[in-house]
Amino acid sequence: MLMVKIKIAKVTVNIGVGESGERLDKAFALLEKLTGQKPVKTISKHRIPTWGIRKKQPIGVKVTLRGQKALDFLKKALEAKDNILRPSNFDNNGNFAFGVHEYIDLPGVKYDPDIGLFGFDVCVTMEKDGYRIARRKRQKRKIPEHHKLTKEEAIKWVEENLGVRVTEEE
Repeated sequence: MLMVKIKIAKVTVNIGVGESGERLDKAFALLEKLTGQKPVKTISKHRIPTWGIRKKQPIGVKVTLRGQKALDFLKKALEAKDNILRPSNFDNNGNFAFGVHEYIDLPGVKYDPDIGLFGFDVCVTMEKDGYRIARRKRQKRKIPEHHKLTKEEAIKWVEENLGVRVTEEE
């Protein structure tokens, strides 16, 4: 098999605020400061009256990182988690996600009283070379089962290349 090289397709950083207004603006500023990229606001899809959320109301911010920026941010975020992940952080397609409770857990980041405290989620999309066939415009194809990335392959890659320990204990 030629195209077995595993790589990080993208890293998505998300802060869900649950309301629009001043807190959302602070989360926007924080994400821009942490990643160096301009975030986009996420819009609610449903109306939830008990939480005071209306449909199509901005309730969070996210930013998608690719390439070297993605790898650099991922290493900092994993350091905030002491380079430990659980097998339950990985899905069956080899992607993984984890949360950071407070942004001040990141190395080299100081508390900003103007922003306050926010946590965020980091979602990492992994793929093998050749996954472009599912996204391209012409002659789109499904990725064959034997070429799909598995949970075990992703765990092994993360342990070897990012120095992360995947274990059940805290």
